[in-house]
Order: sequence, then structure tokens, then C-alpha cells
Amino acid sequence: MKQRTLVTALGLGLAMAFSAGATAGEGPDPDRVWVKFKPGSQAQVAQSLRGAGGRIHHQFDELGAFAVSVPQQALQGLRNNPNIEYIEADAPRYPMAQIRPYGIDMVQAPQAWASGATGGGVMVCVIDSGIHAAHEDFQGVNLVGGYPTGWNTDSCGHGSHVTGTIAAADNNVGVVGVATGEIDIYTVKVFNGSNCGWSYSSTLVDAANRCANAGAKVINMSLGGGSSSTTERNAFQNLYNAGVLSVAAAGNGGNTQMSYPASYDAVVSVAAIDQNKAHASFSQRNSQVELAAPGVGVLSTVPFESASATIGGTGYIVEGMDGTFQGTGSGTVVNGGRCLSSGSWSGRVVMCERGDISFADKAANVTAGGGTAAVIYNNEPGGFGGTLGAGGSSIPVVSMTREDGLDVVGSKLGTQGSVSTVVNNQGNGYAYYDGTSMASPHVAGVAAVVWSAVPTATVGQIREALAVTAEDLGASGRDTLYGWGLVRTKAAIDYLTGSGGDPDPTDPDPTDPDPTDVVAKVGNINLSHVSRGPNTNTTAAVTIVDQNGQGMSGASVTGCFSGSVSGCAVGSTNASGGVSFSTGNYRGTNLTFCVTDVTGPNTSFDDTNACRSR
Repeated sequence: MKQRTLVTALGLGLAMAFSAGATAGEGPDPDRVWVKFKPGSQAQVAQSLRGAGGRIHHQFDELGAFAVSVPQQALQGLRNNPNIEYIEADAPRYPMAQIRPYGIDMVQAPQAWASGATGGGVMVCVIDSGIHAAHEDFQGVNLVGGYPTGWNTDSCGHGSHVTGTIAAADNNVGVVGVATGEIDIYTVKVFNGSNCGWSYSSTLVDAANRCANAGAKVINMSLGGGSSSTTERNAFQNLYNAGVLSVAAAGNGGNTQMSYPASYDAVVSVAAIDQNKAHASFSQRNSQVELAAPGVGVLSTVPFESASATIGGTGYIVEGMDGTFQGTGSGTVVNGGRCLSSGSWSGRVVMCERGDISFADKAANVTAGGGTAAVIYNNEPGGFGGTLGAGGSSIPVVSMTREDGLDVVGSKLGTQGSVSTVVNNQGNGYAYYDGTSMASPHVAGVAAVVWSAVPTATVGQIREALAVTAEDLGASGRDTLYGWGLVRTKAAIDYLTGSGGDPDPTDPDPTDPDPTDVVAKVGNINLSHVSRGPNTNTTAAVTIVDQNGQGMSGASVTGCFSGSVSGCAVGSTNASGGVSFSTGNYRGTNLTFCVTDVTGPNTSFDDTNACRSR
């Protein structure tokens, strides 16, 4: 039984977090860009930017880049600056919640707790809208700090909801997180305002670097945007190389488009499923989806209380119906069935089961029967939100889960009840939200619990364990809806501790469903003569790409000529995946060249059409 109250799900809009000079009524700055400078030219480029009227927001020495707002008319001149490698958009990043918690059991968290793994000793950083640190479910949680000033407040509720899924305390009130409040939480606030708002890719990179500097092993980003950034990609690759696991929401567009940062290779992209383990219709589906987790009707912590109910001395989570009268109703609790007509309910709090007629009609019948408040409980498992329409009500009307409703009807009838729909914006609220934003923190929490059980594991081993042990959903193997499947805490721990799965989690076996395994393919082979004359080399210019068609750098490639000339050689691909092989003094046409092997860290070669002839 859950205590305290539930809020109506927020419709999250756009508002700036800090330092960019935007207000809730403005949109993202169209003049804000990344500027990548050449080594040794930082000072010159900074001077050029300021001379062009630019305003520098962030400077990233390790990436060789500035985030800056520059007038549009100055951009072309800057692109011609010999000290600047490239200029790209500093893309907006948005929170990804939609609306409305069963997921804890689904991801096997309690089984991990039983084995002693609760996340202790691991820091998770949440980049979001801050946290309502005064919430009852964060008391006792080690909130180690955050950035900037005001990180411990949350005006839109999104960050608090996300953090609750990761770490809400096991304290007999409200909800419990995947890590039961044992982990360390560091908060970086990048969204603000009642509508949550927007931020930038450079702000996100700065936030992620602050997470790493604070000691975070896991970063959760329930946010994203539709355009990629080379500089942002490099930043998250650097963090992964440094041992930080970044987890992000796959996106809520319900289509195949990529969302960033989730779709970078160094970030775990998380899709949403419902309580039946079915793919959520709003969840993105694409080749970068890596794992799935609960993201529909997820109950978690928020600052807002829209309603409260105490019946027979017990507090219950309820949600104020949209349009309800804001006030308090109390009296003896009675059962009104489905409240299909008015009864003799004068001075009573009436329990109504959902179904048959509208919420507004049920409220009207309770009012006509003299009831002081209506509690409408679900006719199927879980909770719900609802509206009373334009007519509203003249008494408090709230919704309740089926489980709690049956508890009241079964054991609390005849006791005293009190229902309030007076809103408290800085309270101990709870809400059901939908979104990949809600799925992502499940995975971040699982990663923390697994890491606490195997503290010597590398970031690659943690990532592999989550993928290898995921419950396969949908098509066999990795697919675009679920990735490798539903993340599972205890199974991943067993895998890493030798209780199940591959005994060597560092093994880059391409038959393992390992997200760090890269399938290499031949993108192109071009056979050509490199000069004129009777004895001329024939060169095979080869491009090696990964399964996403991106050129692979630093891969070792074995190529063989056969026919009039034969022999094999080994070359290494450049940054674009290119490598060349030469015959040495041969110009004939009876010649075949084949790529026979491509090797690299966790790389497998899979191409049956890797030969060219001339």
C-alpha cells in the first residue's frame, strides 16, 4: 500500500536552464554553434569569435572546441578561418517525459537486493531538471551535491521523477527505486521552469563532464534531440573510454528516427515497454536501441501533490481528476459500486469503481446523493488519470489504483475518510508518467546495482552483461524495438560473477549479443592502376564500414590478390575506414582481390561479397 499523493502528469514544454539568457517564453538560440579549433589556435580562434560579435558559453580544451553564439552573418567568414576545423549547430536537447511503477520487479531489482547488491558505493549522475531534495522519499538518500546553485530544487518535476526511479528510499512510504536509496546521487540541472524546457548539446557535454569529475560511474540522460553533433559524440566517447557508462532515452517520436545523445555508439539507448512487456507505441525504434525497460505508467516521485486521501488512518496515493473542485471532503467511507445512480450518501466519502459511465457522471451521482467526496478506483490493475470535462465538480473527485480501491472496499468501509484536492507545489507527490525518459533511469539504476555487486568490472563488462542477460523480446536477437531486450539486474550479476552466462565477459565473441561487438563489412573495393607504363602497380582501395555504414578507423585488414599475381598483406584503416593494397609491378586484368579478415577490439568480420576482379 502506498502512502501520499499523486499528481496529474505534466505536459513538458520548453524553457532554458541557466546561463544562456533565455526565458520560458523564448525558444533555443538559432545562432548557437560548436566551433572546433585546430591544435594550438585556441587563443586566436577565441579572439576571432569575440571580434565577430560572438558570446562564448563553454570552452572544452580536451575537445578543442567552443560553444558560442555568433551572428549568422559572421559564420561564413569564420568557416574560412584557417584555424577553425569546422562549425556545427549546438543542437537543442529536450526532456522526454510524456505523462504518468511496477518496473522494479520487472527488472529483477528485488532479487539483486536479496543477494546484497543495492547500489552502495556507486555514484549515478542525473542530468535533468534538478531534484526536489526535500521529498520524503529522498530522505536518507546520499545526495552528494550538484550543479549549479538550485540543483536541489525542481520546478517541473521531471528530474525528481527520474531520480525516484533510480534511488527512492526503501522507507515504507511512497515508492522504492531500483537501487533502494543506497547509491550516491549527483545532480546537474540543465532544465528549468514549470514546463521543464530545453538546453543545448554543449550544456549537456559540460554537465556530463561535471558528472565524471564528481566521480559518477553512470550518467542518466532522460532527454535528447533529433540532430547529432560530432563534438558531442566525441565527448561521450571520451567519457566511455574513461570508464563512464552513459544511458539515455531513445526518444518518444514513435518512429525510426535517431535521437541524440542516445544514438551515439558510446551511449546506451533505452526503449520503453509497458507492464505486459510490449513495445510502447511512442518509443523510437531504430538500430541504435540497445535495451528496453518499463516506460508506461511509471509511478515515481514529484514535488507536486494534486490530492491526498487518508482512510481508516492509512494514507493512499490518489490523483485529483482534471476539473475537480479544489477543497476537502470527509466522512464515513461507503461503497457506491460503480455509482451508476445516486444513493443515500449524505456526509459520506463514496468509493466508486471505474466503468460503464463517465467520470463526470459518477461525480454527479455522488454529489446528488449528498456525498462529500468521490474516490474512483480502477477496474484493471494499476492507476490512471482522468478528466471531468467542462462541467467540473462541486466536491473533491480523485482516482485510485485498483489494488488500493479493493483494499478500502474490503477492509476500510465504515471508517473515517478524508480527501483533499488542494494542490501543494512543494510536497511529497507521486505521479504516473509515460516515456522513454522513464525507461532510461531503470537501466541506469540496474547498471549501478550490478556495478555495486562487481565493483572491479569495467564499463565494457557492465555494458555487455546488461545486453547478454537481457530478456529477449520481439524478434530473436537484437531488434529495433527492444534492442537486446528487457534489462535484468540479477541475471547480469550472475553473468559477471560466474553464476551464469559466458564465464569470460571480456571475450569479444561475435556470437555473443555484445553491444561492443562491431560487425565489419566491406563498403567498397576499387581496383585501379596507379601510374602509366609497362610495369605498373594495381592498387585495391578498400573501405571498411561497420553495421551502420560508418567508416571504421584503426581496424586491421587482411587483403589478398590472386590470379596472375598472388599474395596477402595487412593494412590499417584510416579515420574514414580506408586502406590500400598494391600488387607491385603488375598491370594485367586477370586479377582478383579479396578482403579475408578484419580485426579490432571486439570486431567480427561478416561479408560474403568481399572480392573484386578485373
